[in-house]
Amino acid sequence: MDKRNYTLLFIGSVLSVIGLLIGVKYIMKYFTIKELTATNTGLPNVPNDVQISALKALVKNVLDPARELFKGTIGVTSGFRSPEVNKAIGGVATSQHLKGEAADLTCSDKAKLFALIRNNLPFDQLIWEKGNDVQPAWIHVSFKANGNNRKQVLKLKPNGQYVTLI
Repeated sequence: MDKRNYTLLFIGSVLSVIGLLIGVKYIMKYFTIKELTATNTGLPNVPNDVQISALKALVKNVLDPARELFKGTIGVTSGFRSPEVNKAIGGVATSQHLKGEAADLTCSDKAKLFALIRNNLPFDQLIWEKGNDVQPAWIHVSFKANGNNRKQVLKLKPNGQYVTLI
C-alpha cells in the first residue's frame, strides 16, 4: 500500500470516529446513535461496536417499525447507558440498556404505542413503566439480536412492583 492509500485509510478512519461521535455514520430511518446515547448526566456514554450493533438491531426490528405503525413522533428518553451513566441514574446492574438492547420511549399516546409494539413486533421485554391504568409514564422495550426474545410483557407499578401482563 502506498502513502496515498494510507492517507486515505487514515482519513476514512477519522471520519468514522467523528461520525460515531455525532451520530452521522449510523443514521437509521427515524433514530440516530446520537439520540440513543444522549444523557444529561455529563458522564461519558459512548457505545462500542457490539453495543452499536445491538442498538441498530433494536432500531431495525422494533423502533423504526413502531414509528411507522404509530404514525407519529416517538422520543427516546434513555437508550444505551455506560456503566457510569447506569449507576448515576439508579439503573439495575443487569439492565439491557448496558448492552444497547433497550430503549425507554415516550410519545403522545403511550398506551397506543405499547399495544402496537405488543401486538405487532418482536421484543424481549416490553414494560408499562409506572403511570396509571390509562397511560404509562414511559415504555421500556428491549430486543436481543441473537433471536432469543422472550416476549415478556410487564407492568411496573408506582410502588416499584413488577407484574406480568397476559
